[in-house]
Amino acid sequence: MIEIRVPSPGESITEVLLDKWFKPTGSWVEKDELIAEIQSDKAALEVYAEIAGKLEILVEAGSQVPVGSVIARIDPSAARPSAAEEKAVPASVPSSSNGGGASPSATTAPSVMPAAARILAEKGISATQVSGTGPGGRITKADALAASAPPVQKPTSPAEAADKPSLPVAPAPDGRQEVRKKLTPIRQTIARRLLQAKNQTAMLTTFNEVDMSRIMDLRKAYKDRFQEKHGIGLGFMSFFTKACATALLEFPEVNSQLHEDELIYFSYVDVSIAVSTDRGLVVPIVRNAHLLSLAEIERTIADLAARARQNKISIEEMQGGTFTITNGGVFGSLISTPILNPPQTAILGMHKIQERPVAVNGQVVVRPMMYVALSYDHRVIDGKEAVSFLVRVKELLEDPVRLLLEV
Repeated sequence: MIEIRVPSPGESITEVLLDKWFKPTGSWVEKDELIAEIQSDKAALEVYAEIAGKLEILVEAGSQVPVGSVIARIDPSAARPSAAEEKAVPASVPSSSNGGGASPSATTAPSVMPAAARILAEKGISATQVSGTGPGGRITKADALAASAPPVQKPTSPAEAADKPSLPVAPAPDGRQEVRKKLTPIRQTIARRLLQAKNQTAMLTTFNEVDMSRIMDLRKAYKDRFQEKHGIGLGFMSFFTKACATALLEFPEVNSQLHEDELIYFSYVDVSIAVSTDRGLVVPIVRNAHLLSLAEIERTIADLAARARQNKISIEEMQGGTFTITNGGVFGSLISTPILNPPQTAILGMHKIQERPVAVNGQVVVRPMMYVALSYDHRVIDGKEAVSFLVRVKELLEDPVRLLLEV
């Protein structure tokens, strides 16, 4: 028997949540096959079979388990079942912690080769939507490469949504239901850190607005050539990351961290980029952003965001940022107050680009405008520095050639 133990997600973490099993107990698993997922208060980790054999699950999904504890065993001496026997194995697995019951994807997911799983994740395709051609219906790499993404569903209107309750319980006769769902470790950490930022910092926010005309003209003129040369699209986030990195070196207090009675200054800029995932908000870091080109920033952000949404990102890639950028505009937010990401002392909030009438050289013109917000710890950063930093970011964004010339 080979014991499957809970891997350590990182230092200081002693307990994790066994979130879900991808294979039922008694089933045959191949070496390096994905069998379970665990969640810590910082990240999600996947557990793979160390050897081929028969799986025996010892701990149900939804349980809190100590790091290093045994959650399953694999018997490599067991006889490999035939295809008919594999189909006879019940497709149920211990319930997932998400919503109190096993999710459809967890209970009916077919066996998937690790390489195939990665390809499907990149395509955004569920394993339940693919027919496997391998032994016992197993999904191979070739199956994943040949799979097509499902058609985009028509967005549900508010009226339609009102007629389709999303609560994971059977409707009561009077139409009133209540559901209790335990917060995941990551959501608990998010809640704790937000409360810490609110209660333990002197947070203040200053606002400004940016005329996005020149950036939009630049993207329109060069987006095709940029894509062809660098293999990545030219988005807005690279401009904001580069502008902030440039301004942060000019205003070191905004690029600092407060630890008890010491203020730490950095000669480099590591920008935390807020990424929304189905597990909550995570902040992977673009290291040395001040040294990167727009193309390098775009590639780094795209890679980090994709792996964050696929639960493939490591804890180390989310630790140590010196400044944070969050973009509520992708969800339609026009203006908001971002909350600090301690121990950082400042965070920039981007918002929706909206055409508005503005005065330019005595004339009223319509321009694509974006409100930007800088929340900062007033214990460290004075109002003059915060406003000056945000004005500098505005200047760089409204004249993006300065970003390229570094002037």
